[in-house]
Amino acid sequence: MMKRYRTISCPVAGGKLTAALWEPELPALGTIMLVHGITASHMSWPLIAAAFPQHRVIAPDLRGRGASRTLPAPFGMPQHAADIDALFDATETASALVVGHSMGGFVAATFAAQHPERVSGLVLIDGGLPIPAPEGTSLEELPQVILGPAAERLSMTFADHASYQNFWAQHPAFEGDFTQAVRDYVDYDLVGSEPHLHPASNIAAVSFDALQLSGDTRYRAALDTLSMPVHFIRAPRGLLNQVPALYSPEQCVDWRSELPHVKFHEAPDVNHYTITLAQRGADFVAGVMGELLANQPREVRA
Repeated sequence: MMKRYRTISCPVAGGKLTAALWEPELPALGTIMLVHGITASHMSWPLIAAAFPQHRVIAPDLRGRGASRTLPAPFGMPQHAADIDALFDATETASALVVGHSMGGFVAATFAAQHPERVSGLVLIDGGLPIPAPEGTSLEELPQVILGPAAERLSMTFADHASYQNFWAQHPAFEGDFTQAVRDYVDYDLVGSEPHLHPASNIAAVSFDALQLSGDTRYRAALDTLSMPVHFIRAPRGLLNQVPALYSPEQCVDWRSELPHVKFHEAPDVNHYTITLAQRGADFVAGVMGELLANQPREVRA
């Protein structure tokens, strides 16, 4: 079954949020909301959207990213969650399976805690569990410590699209995995005019949001209140294809005891990027999502 892809705009505080919409030709079995990571866009999701040809799939460019990059502050998880709520309203979505990758996991969990009636299930992909700041790290240093080269990239400029493609082709996360899905993700991320093209993400938005990834007491308490089925998927390698990953196996053991209502998984042979941008990662994630969708009610519009 073919899916129709288009972008839509949604009124939010300060302007309009851009989102991607994949729709089946026949009436949808249900809706999936996909929320990307801290420097990403909806182009993190085409492989996963393709895995659900009978479902309507919605994926925003979060405030300060992609085609929503000009939306102003405030940033932070509560504002992103409010934007997701507005997107539910604009698309007449009563409830959906909500999936968040990296920082998108924090957004998704915040939204789920605030609007449990709109979330039939929650999948956190290598994100959404608080990431402790290393001892002695200042607030100013935290974005760089957590994101590393991903933060540095935002201040770089590129002469043309080929230069940006070459930059990503040499990234250790994509060794052997520089596929068309990655090329499309990279092309969408570059904005401006030659020879001064630059990544789309707003540096101020990324820096502000990174400060919330360690999770405050309110966010931590919200995780305990989640009443819908919740699954967490760990990538065994990190942003640079390295071990240790963003979440260590030991941390996940601790979280499993703290959050007994969360079901934990590990995606084999992927890193923080390829868990959504490589076919094997997308297939694993889709399998976990499929468990939840099997119990999702048929499509209901608000």
